[in-house]
Amino acid sequence: MRHLAGLAALLLASPATAEPFHHPYGEWREYNRDWLAACPDAIEEDATTYYGYSCFASTGSQLLNAANQPAYKLTLIRNRLDGELDIAITVSTDAGSYDETRPMRLVFAGDPPVLLAAGTELETRYNTVNQYFVVDAALRTELIERMQERTSLKLIVPMTGGASDAETWLSLQGVMASLDFMSTYARKVAQY
Repeated sequence: MRHLAGLAALLLASPATAEPFHHPYGEWREYNRDWLAACPDAIEEDATTYYGYSCFASTGSQLLNAANQPAYKLTLIRNRLDGELDIAITVSTDAGSYDETRPMRLVFAGDPPVLLAAGTELETRYNTVNQYFVVDAALRTELIERMQERTSLKLIVPMTGGASDAETWLSLQGVMASLDFMSTYARKVAQY
């Protein structure tokens, strides 16, 4: 009997596998550890923002802004039309904004920081002012590979107005499952 109770306790303590579900907002979603992945039902090939033709997955900081959203967010975006992967960093803190004259830094433990300067390695797109996309495809590929190998990274954002640099840890637990989800739900076709 004790053996059976121990087995039941082990099964209840084990994490449940992620299961996709249809959200009332019209998209398929899946929680993968610390990441939420989503693919809208419809693909709008002529959309003016990535939401219309992409799947995306993101994780955020524990620090929240006044809108009760993460002040810092890391997002992976899969273009459903061509399969390309993108990376975006969102800075939406109430305590200032990103000082674009200095680079953001991504720190993977034990490695030198990856410097991301606005205008060269980072750019804004889609009429946004606080979401920064990694420009270089080779750098995106390298970062995604490193994200799959690690459990977290530190994001360091220089802030305007002489404020100290903002530092936050972002979880990478769930990146691989989120990439798999986006690949599966992107189009249900074998090629791009």
